[in-house]
Amino acid sequence: MAEHDRSPHGGRLVTVVVWTVLLLGLWLWGREVTDVRRPPSAPVSGDVAAIGRPASPRLPPAARPLGDALPQRLDIPALDLRAPVVARGLDADGAPDPPPYRQAGAVGWYAAGVKPGAAGAALLVGHLDTERRPAVFHRLGTLGPGATVRVLRADGKVAEFTVDDVRVVGRDRFDAHRAYGTHRPGRAELRLITCAGTFDRATRSYTANVIVSAYLTGRGQ
Repeated sequence: MAEHDRSPHGGRLVTVVVWTVLLLGLWLWGREVTDVRRPPSAPVSGDVAAIGRPASPRLPPAARPLGDALPQRLDIPALDLRAPVVARGLDADGAPDPPPYRQAGAVGWYAAGVKPGAAGAALLVGHLDTERRPAVFHRLGTLGPGATVRVLRADGKVAEFTVDDVRVVGRDRFDAHRAYGTHRPGRAELRLITCAGTFDRATRSYTANVIVSAYLTGRGQ
């Protein structure tokens, strides 16, 4: 076929193909230059909320329970707390009764229950605040697993506990068995309990409780 017999449409087609190939080559070259090579993705835990959360401390093994002896003083170094312990009974609702507000700096021990350091769960309760100032357990909820709690006893021994659980529980979800019962049979355990949440002026009570659980891990003189 002579050159002057070519169709003008065929020339346009060749031109389009050439430009297409050229543009494709430029795109591939630009991608090679700007593409960032990413490392293989790391495994992702199913607990998304745990990202950035401090790892739980390694807790010590439980110590053998001590014999019976009356508690005299509670020490919590992390809170700079040193408070006398006084024997108490139950309040009108059948819960361990904290000391009266005039003794807001003292901790109440449920005297009909387990003695701190002996096998079972000993119960210590204290006020969050009074109408005028913070009370003995106003910072109890800031404790975390691994914190040390010491109870000086009348036999001269110091029962040393390690915190393994801290919970804020609404009054409508309060489980007396979980709060007051032993979590693991054979251990000497301790519960520290105070108020939390918001203050309901109608009922003159708080809407929740802080429950700190600890277990015996050592003893001293």
